[in-house]
Amino acid sequence: MRRMTTPTEPTALGRFRVLDLSRVRAGPSCARILGDFGADVLRIEPPPGVDPNESMFAANRDKGDFQNLNRNKRAMTLNLRTEAGREVLMRLVARSDVLIENWRPDVKQRLGLDDAALRRVNPRVILASIAGFGQTGPYATRPGFDQIVQGMGGLMSVTGHPEGGPVRAGLAVADLSAGLYAAIGVLVALLEREQSGQGQWVHSSLLHAQIAMMDFQAARYLNEAQVPQQEGNNHPTSSPMGLFQASDGAFNLGVTGEGLWQRLLEVLQRPTSLAQACFATEALRVQNRAPLNQALQEIFNQHPVAYWVDELNQAGVPAGPVYNMAQVFDDPQVQHLGVAQALPRASGGHTRYITQPVTLTRTPATVREPAPAWGEHTDAVLAELGYDAAQVARLREQGVV
Repeated sequence: MRRMTTPTEPTALGRFRVLDLSRVRAGPSCARILGDFGADVLRIEPPPGVDPNESMFAANRDKGDFQNLNRNKRAMTLNLRTEAGREVLMRLVARSDVLIENWRPDVKQRLGLDDAALRRVNPRVILASIAGFGQTGPYATRPGFDQIVQGMGGLMSVTGHPEGGPVRAGLAVADLSAGLYAAIGVLVALLEREQSGQGQWVHSSLLHAQIAMMDFQAARYLNEAQVPQQEGNNHPTSSPMGLFQASDGAFNLGVTGEGLWQRLLEVLQRPTSLAQACFATEALRVQNRAPLNQALQEIFNQHPVAYWVDELNQAGVPAGPVYNMAQVFDDPQVQHLGVAQALPRASGGHTRYITQPVTLTRTPATVREPAPAWGEHTDAVLAELGYDAAQVARLREQGVV
């Protein structure tokens, strides 16, 4: 298959071809990572009228979320419920390196598109599967949505204030982490294939990824039998670390260990309210968090956020403002990092994209192309596979593409 564009600079993954059959967020975010680093990603979607949920990828194509998830991809339509559609897919598999899907695990077997079937066509292909709860086990066929898994993976139990009950995180943590882990798995499998010459099945789940993201909270339970609780804006194991109010708004303070505590005391000119024996060690400061926070709050009320952020950072004490999204992208450091990049729209104006948060100095990720129109490259891809115009017309008549 040919690329949709020829990059002017070398790319890290330009020699790889990826078939993206996934939907919603976890799978497309996995494919996005590979596409941003240069892989030729082909997004495969059903033709109109086949998928009852097609509005997710049809009506919202021009909106920022779809554009951000599906930039740097080509797109074709293909009805995998038909034998001819599966035949086209297998021709693509024979020429590709990776196939990404996030169907329920039983769908692959029903369509005859499981790992063994794909690798009979191409022993080097890597199947990347993302499921809500895993490929096997008692919950394997359950539908998995991010918020459901945030609850089952422990995140909601530690998010929010103790008196408020469980709270979901304000972003799709389970979806995005499962996509990220899947992308890491694909890259590892591609690297291993250079030695073995064989593809393999890579799979991640929202549930496992969410629990892995709990990290130290999960480790506290597994090893110290501590069941983490909601702490609001306080850090569960360090103090003072959390949200404080300045005279004109809120800011975050991060102090852990004795070195940072002594620096904080220097900035605050060692007030007598903080010289109490009950604050002498970090263990005591965690134990006596409420009176410590109250003593600090009385001091922080005296100056605005900008004053405290500047003074604390000059002393090497981590502190920062609390931004809304508009303020995030107005921040000079965010602008310096190039977190947002604009591409022109065919209809006029620009769409702004979030760039990859990892930098490679020689072969960096790039945002090159907007998300494709529905089935935009269908004819071109079929031509690459050897279908002539008459054959393509028949496929359209039969509802295959």
